[in-house]
Amino acid sequence: MQDLTVTLIQCELAWEQPADNRRQFEDMLADADSNTDIVELPEMFTTGFSMNALGNAEKPGGDTEQWMADIAGSRNCAVTGSIAVREGDAVFNRLLFATPDDVHHYDKRHLFRMAGEHKRYSAGQERIILEWRDWRIKPEICYDLRFPVFSRNREDYDALIYVANWPARRAAHWRALLIARAIENQACVVGVNRIGADANGLTYSGDSLAIDSRGELLADLQDRAEVRDVTFSASALMEYRNEFPCHMDADDFTLGE
Repeated sequence: MQDLTVTLIQCELAWEQPADNRRQFEDMLADADSNTDIVELPEMFTTGFSMNALGNAEKPGGDTEQWMADIAGSRNCAVTGSIAVREGDAVFNRLLFATPDDVHHYDKRHLFRMAGEHKRYSAGQERIILEWRDWRIKPEICYDLRFPVFSRNREDYDALIYVANWPARRAAHWRALLIARAIENQACVVGVNRIGADANGLTYSGDSLAIDSRGELLADLQDRAEVRDVTFSASALMEYRNEFPCHMDADDFTLGE
């Protein structure tokens, strides 16, 4: 198992302007480590957190998915972030995880009812673990962060990645919960959020974080537009799990539908 380098990209988003947002991320990627393993973008990074689901949704394999796959191929890394994707009559808030060889996805399970997301989007049903460069990675989206049972490590992942549009007025919750997920699951955690304001008047303070399995901050982007590379130590992760094996005393459970 090798070390894992993740590139966090935090910035403002142009409201419902996919092409403009893709160009912005292309420009910012020029500052990323050419040897990064994963480039992580925010939730709904092409549109902002819009409830115009049908108007914004792309088809599977659409422009943004192809754009991500092209970057993954040219940079020999994975690229991840979520967009609205339509399948039949359903629209999903879908995290895409593009690699040079394939595109995987996770559909957001916990939909943010306070914004009406549960009325505009369909909830995902699957718990997904991805394997990339010897790391087992569990992807989640924004509001999923509030539900620790769903995030629980069953000794089947090494890193949690969160993509989000998490408003500034609840920034303290975001920061505390990300650290909690790292500590309770003995896993490396990355959370990428946006900054600026959206068309609904919500403001976003960023606070994208990278946290090791002991709960120590490795990166804190605060409220800046920034590209930050963070490397997680595989040996440090394994050593900590061996010296403090609290997973051996964890409670068994079954996750319901």
